[in-house]
Amino acid sequence: MKLAVFDIGGTSLKMGVVTDKGDMLTSDKADNAGTREAILQDILDWLQKNPGCEGIAVSVPGYVDPRRGYISMGGTVRAFDDFHLSKWLTEKTSLPATVENDAHCALLAERWLGKAQSMSDFLMITIGTGLGGAAFCNDALIRGKADRAGEFGCLLVARPAGGSVSRYTMGDNCTMTALRESYALHTGRSADEVSGKEVFSAWDDKEPIAARLVTTFYQDLCAGIYNLANTFDPECIFLGGGITEREAFLEEVQFHLAWFGKAIPIDTATFGNDSGMLGAAYHFLQSRR
Repeated sequence: MKLAVFDIGGTSLKMGVVTDKGDMLTSDKADNAGTREAILQDILDWLQKNPGCEGIAVSVPGYVDPRRGYISMGGTVRAFDDFHLSKWLTEKTSLPATVENDAHCALLAERWLGKAQSMSDFLMITIGTGLGGAAFCNDALIRGKADRAGEFGCLLVARPAGGSVSRYTMGDNCTMTALRESYALHTGRSADEVSGKEVFSAWDDKEPIAARLVTTFYQDLCAGIYNLANTFDPECIFLGGGITEREAFLEEVQFHLAWFGKAIPIDTATFGNDSGMLGAAYHFLQSRR
């Protein structure tokens, strides 16, 4: 069985074809076109170029009802607010379609084919344009009453001192977007001119501004990890997102985590940027059963 899989992110659309055994037959990536219509057209174009798929599985950010394939709030892709994506896809293609939250998909990929296959309790934190999270406890994905459990980006990393509470959360301080924007502000440029790789390259070169901002980024991230470890008592906390491709990333997180004085098992997601697509495929297969 072949599935067409898609991971809609804040900056890119990842596309692939996956078997029911988890083999990635082909994959590609395109820039996020910005509008709902343009993204949906990219999906339809991919399906036309890759015939023979028996279903469609999609990973998206935000608040998702996985039973109906309905996105109430699109997170970093607000163009999909209040949209029945699976219904739309089935009407356009006559193929069964499922939709699941992207952090949930990353976690499911780890459970299906990755390092967590034998784990009954583990967490996933995804770090990218935004910050997502998911919890697997007592052999089950925790969803919550409105399918919004695991919004780790809402966790506070500092005591609110004024203004919007969101300014003091992981979602506003532990993402590549936040890091790029802070570096751009301190170097007199726009955020569009700054990449995450540039910031970390400057950190490697011990540039003072990058040194301060990246250190704060890691300290805030580790504060969240510490809180989650004590709340869930997991076997492991997995970290996903493009940042985890940095060779020294895990070592740097462990260095800053040591300050908290608690042994916390952490690791990077097994499948990197393919996690969302693989997890979406697994959710499709589980839903069909």
